Amino acid sequence: MNRMDCKGDGWSSPHRTPRVFWFSTFALTAVLLLGACGRSPQPSISVPGGEWREFEGTWIAAGTRQVLSLGGDRSASIARFSGSLALTGPARVAVGFRADAVVFDDTQTGGVGRAVWTDEHGDKVYSELREVVSPAGNKIIGTIFGGTGRYAGATGTYEFSWRFLVETEDGTVQGQSTGLKGRIHIASPSAAAGSGGSRS
Repeated sequence: MNRMDCKGDGWSSPHRTPRVFWFSTFALTAVLLLGACGRSPQPSISVPGGEWREFEGTWIAAGTRQVLSLGGDRSASIARFSGSLALTGPARVAVGFRADAVVFDDTQTGGVGRAVWTDEHGDKVYSELREVVSPAGNKIIGTIFGGTGRYAGATGTYEFSWRFLVETEDGTVQGQSTGLKGRIHIASPSAAAGSGGSRS
């Protein structure tokens, strides 16, 4: 994600002190894919409606970023990322998701973005992203605001830091999350039907 950096904690540009945001190297991606191929298929996870589910995981992705200089050390960027989100823990709502995001970042005011996670059934989770700056280190906060299928009417929050691992002159970037954790509330079927799937 553009300027959602990789400074060991946020999502600004890798040209600044490294923060941590998301997209892994080709090598890491290859290792994960090989590992997935070596495992037997995992069964779908049944998620009862009307309860909170906590989760942890790792988000890795790659994409492109365009940067606009605003004079001095300030710049703005916009980026689009695609990758995978692998979840762990007994309360997870799925084994993993395809994860896509678009991000706008200003090195002075921080970044905002939107993300869509898609599970193996094609059901989606929608969330907003924002960068929170603090002396302890920048973090990215996700706010879940709905989805489709079994995630219709879902709410929740998650947080993580991001580290860029690869950045090329043509704007190609890769990285991965650290410390990703959160919780999601799956609406009951009747509530989900009334929600219309997501907010407008």
